[in-house]
This record gives sequence, C-alpha cells and structure tokens, in this order.
Amino acid sequence: MNSHLLDGHYRILKALNDGEKGKTYLVEDINFPGSQFRVKQLCHPSSNPQSLTILHRLFTSKAATLEKLRQEDDKIPKLIACFEEKEEFYIVQEFIPGNPLTDEIIQGQPLREEQVISLLSDILEILVLVHSYGVIHRDIKPANIIRRESDEKLVLVNFATFNEAITNPVDNLEYMPIEQANGNRKYNSDIYALGIVTIAALKGLPANEISNLRSQKNKLTGEILWRDKNIKVNRKLAKIINKMVRLDYRKRYQYATEVLDDLKKLTNVEDDQQKQHHKKLLLILIGLAGCIALGIGAWQLRSPKPVSDAEQKLYQEGVNKYDAGNYEGAVEDFNQAIKLDPQNAWAYNRRGDAYYRLGDYEQAQADSSQAILLNPQDANAYFDRGFAFSELGKYKEAIADYTQAIKLNPKNAYAYYGRGLALAQLKDNKGAMADFSKVIALKPQYTEAYLQRGILRRHLKLTQAAIQDFDRVIKINPSDAKAYYQRGLTQSINKQKYIALKDYTDAISINPKYIEAYLNRGDVYSDLGEKLEATEDYNTILQIDPKFIAAYTHRGIHRFSFGDYQGAIEDYTAALKLDPNNVAAYNNRGNAYLELGNKKAANQDYSRAIAINANNASAYYNRGVIRTKQKNNQGAIADFKKAAKLFQQQGEQDSYQDAQREIAILQNNSAPAPTTEGELPQPIHRRGFPIHRE
Repeated sequence: MNSHLLDGHYRILKALNDGEKGKTYLVEDINFPGSQFRVKQLCHPSSNPQSLTILHRLFTSKAATLEKLRQEDDKIPKLIACFEEKEEFYIVQEFIPGNPLTDEIIQGQPLREEQVISLLSDILEILVLVHSYGVIHRDIKPANIIRRESDEKLVLVNFATFNEAITNPVDNLEYMPIEQANGNRKYNSDIYALGIVTIAALKGLPANEISNLRSQKNKLTGEILWRDKNIKVNRKLAKIINKMVRLDYRKRYQYATEVLDDLKKLTNVEDDQQKQHHKKLLLILIGLAGCIALGIGAWQLRSPKPVSDAEQKLYQEGVNKYDAGNYEGAVEDFNQAIKLDPQNAWAYNRRGDAYYRLGDYEQAQADSSQAILLNPQDANAYFDRGFAFSELGKYKEAIADYTQAIKLNPKNAYAYYGRGLALAQLKDNKGAMADFSKVIALKPQYTEAYLQRGILRRHLKLTQAAIQDFDRVIKINPSDAKAYYQRGLTQSINKQKYIALKDYTDAISINPKYIEAYLNRGDVYSDLGEKLEATEDYNTILQIDPKFIAAYTHRGIHRFSFGDYQGAIEDYTAALKLDPNNVAAYNNRGNAYLELGNKKAANQDYSRAIAINANNASAYYNRGVIRTKQKNNQGAIADFKKAAKLFQQQGEQDSYQDAQREIAILQNNSAPAPTTEGELPQPIHRRGFPIHRE
C-alpha cells in the first residue's frame, strides 16, 4: 500500500476508513516531509465523464465556501485539493490529529450532563456559522467529531458536500432524519443528527446500538423514547433534546441558534441559582463573623433566613412548570415559596416572568419591583420589569429599567434590544439605531436586531441600508420568513415590484400561513393588473382566517379597480360587520356606491367616516364631490376646504392641490359672470372628479 503514490506525491500512511462511499487514508505529501493530510476517495456509480466534471465544479465552489468558514473558525478543516485517478475522484483535506468522539462514547459509560452540554454547545456554535453560509453538514456522527489533540477542542470534519453529485446514500442512517433519507435535506437535519449523538452520549450507546432507538417509540406520537430510570437528566435539557429529534422537521428546532439560545438559558439559570446559593452562603459566613464582633444575639436579628428544603423544592417545581409552559401552575408554586420566605427575591422574579407570559403585565411589573427592592443589584429583575413596562405602554419607565440593567451588566445584548424597541416607540430613532447596532456588536448572529434595525432604516427612508440588514438576516438564517417579508416591503417602496413578489413568495413558501405576505403580494399583483393572482391571494387569507378584516378591504379595493363595484361593496360590508368603526371601509364603500350612482348611500358612508374620525381628509373630499353633484356648492366648498387643510397638515401635496382646484372651480361657478346684451353665460368645463380611497 505504502509504495503507491496517489496523484504522484501523496504516500499512504494508513487507512482511516473503508466505507461504502469510499476509502479514507492518512497520507504524507512527499514534497513536504512530515506533512499529513486526509485523502478521501469518493465512489460514484456512474462512469459518465460528466459526473467527474460535476465533482470538480463542486469542489471549486465548496472549497471556497469552506475556506471562508475556516477563516472565521479554525474548528472547521480546510479543503486542500482534489484529483482524479483511474476514474476515481479524490479530495484532500486537512488532517486533524486527535481522537473521534467514538472514543468517548463507550458502551455502558454515559457522559456526565455537564460534559454533554459542553459537547452540544461546541458543535452548535460551529453549525450556526456553517448554516449561515448555506452549508449543511449532512453527516454528523461521533466519528466525524474530533477532539483536537492540540487544545482539546471539538472539530467537525468530513462535510458531505459532494454527495449531491453521486447517488450513494450517506452511510449514517442511524443518525439521519427521515427527510434527509428521502433526499429532502434541511438545515435542521443536522440538528436531528446532533440530537441523536447527544442521546448516545447520555446513554453510553455505541454506533452499533443507535439503530435500536428507532424502535423505541411512543405508541401515540411515534417520537423516540430515550429516557429511562437509569438516566438522570435535567428536565429542561431533556426538553431541548426531544425538540432536536422530533421526527417531523417542521416541529423540530429550525435553526441551530434556537437550540443554542435555549441551552444558554438553561446554563444561565443554573449559574444564577449557584450564584444565589453562594451569595446566601457568603451572607451566612459574614453573619458568623459578625457574631464574634458584635454579639450573637444582636446579629441573629439581622441574619438572613436559610433556604429550607421545602422552599427550594417549591421554587424548583415552579421553574420546571414554567419551562414546560404551565404558567398558572408555576405561579401557584412561587406563591407557596413566597409564603414560606417573603424575602425570596428569586421567587418574585420568576413569578413575574410567569405573570408576563400570562399577559398580566401589571402583576409582572409589581413582582419585578419587589425583586428589585429585595435585591437592587439584580440586573435580570430590571430587565424583566422593562419588558412589563413596555407592554403597558410605559416606554420611558421601560427605558430607565433597561438602562439600569445595562449598567449592572453592560454585555446584556437583550437589554439593549429591549431599550431599542422602547426608544423606537418614542420616535427616538437615533437612540434606537444605536441600541440595535450595539446588540449586533455583542451578538453578531442575533437576527432580530438586524430585523428591527432594517425596519427602522426603512422608516427613515434608508432603503438600501434596510435591505442590507434583511440580507444579513437571510444569510444567517435562510429560513427566516420575516426577513423575506420585510425585504419585500422595502423593495415595494423602491418600486421594485417583481423583486418584491419574489420575496413575498419566498416568505410564503417558508410559512404557508403568513397572512401579511399574502396580503402584500396580493396588493402587488393588483397594482400589476394581475387580477386572478391577486384575488387568489386575498381568498387564501380568508381561508386561513375568515375574520381578517384587511383581506376584505384590500380585496374590495382590488375589485373596485377593475369595475366590480358591487363585489367591492360586499367586501366593505363584510369588513364593517367585523369592525363597525372601520373608517377606510366606510370611505371606500362610499366610493363604490358613488360609481353605481347611489349618491345617498355614498353620502351616508362618507358622513359616517367623518363622524368616526373628524380628521379623515379623504372622506371630506369625497363628500365634497357628492355635494357638488347635488348642487350644494356651499357645503361642497366647506368640505373641500376642510380636506385641503387636512391634506396639507398630513403632507399630501397632490391631494391638497386637488382640493384647492375644486374650491376654485366652485367659487368661480358661484360668482355671476358678466354678460353683454343677448349673450348667455358660457358653462365652465369641469374635469372628472378624483375620488380618494384608503
């Protein structure tokens, strides 16, 4: 074996793997003595030369992508070269000295929970980066996770980037989800595989026993049953793993960032509990020292009460119920814990979280305030109260709390994010922009910050910068429907209607029930004169939600646009049944009645719109049109004057000019024209009235 040189200069040192997909060798480049590389032979069933051509092209594109990834994270190996020999295709990769995870997952020797959490976090951080570049690993298993010899860090190797050019299935069916086996790979296919690796580590299962997991299913749900009495694992961690390995990829975590965030919340809770425990121990020790100096009797009156087992149990049960989504049950447990110890700041804090989830923002704010009173240095309590204040519309108070949370913990990206949202509500665009940018600096992968900054930039008419933010979200998470939708809105403002259509369509393909995307796509279709496509989008919305008012009003506008006035009236009437104070529906239905010649009904609708909103310029203008047709010139002039004033205040210059022109025509008509004997006054030619819709 060693006498043969691959590609004329790679000496085989030993075989690393001999699988169905091909062989893998450890080699030395004779031109660089002592160098070591990993050479993988790809077996492909076709002898067609085009197959090798495709592989060469794939190598070129994938190597460039993986090189970029390598520059950002050295835990991703380099692709060095590729070559063809005897109609076989080989790729040369960086060799990572170390031991595969198969050496750590030993039968009957489960890894400790903290080891598994560390393993999971390390690989997820790699996947976040990998997925952001549009790469799916597709072959995650213990053998492809190497603990690097030099620094003990985990490295993800053997990216299955060339399998699309060959038909051999990946030989890790034990770790592969059903959608990938069917050729429909997703980003969260990698999450499923990593979840199975995690279960194997917790149970001490070698690769040859992983297949048994598939037979251990819940009879009702079909989901994998992996926990048993021999495995003691944190409930929240178990919940995370269960969501990673859901059989239906749509019910699984969609992105590695989501898993990582939940995992960090888990570890943060544990860290906080440990810190709180240490604080209590420290206070007790201080108390003991004080006893020596000041006397036992006096100090006992000030010494903090130790946490009882019953209190700790109730608190933990409340946390568990909160994590499981049982917020009412969590409140009950925290109530009992507080009864046992009214000074338990953490119980108030967590009960406030539960109330927040239940929508009781007043009580959430009150509990956070009590937690702050008991522990003024608790940044999390200020953070929680900030969100409660925001929901109550008290944005100034929320900003003050977020600011205090930031002072206590300057690296809390979420506090900056919350403050940015509150500042945006108060129209402090500069402050909000700075906060969203700070979030991005602290957490470059946090897509919500890019999304909100993009929306803010669009409002400030910085459309290209907004599009860049939405582009970044999509790069980090190609399955973020909101980013496509927001980018579509921005493209519509830029008059790029066909590009907007594509973005809305992408958003809908990711989320088939994205009502707002259907609504805006329908509007674009309508503007482009695509009658059937627009109608289909509006109809789809009403199939999803028959009470979605905007679908009726927008479909009414669409029907009006091609002369279906009766259909438009039916839509506006349906909208008014759902919302009797819908000003736009009254105004636009009035327009439809006017087109059908029903001036009385039109006048009633415009008047009703004005009664609901006395600042509705369009309704005044349109009623002025009716009054003109009814020869009520003085009433018409009054309406047009009111409309002109409102249009001017609202910055609608073209509409303001329309109203002024109508006033001039009516005033000219009202003045008697001079005549000569035997000559009749000439009629003034009036242009067609524009009507204003909403």
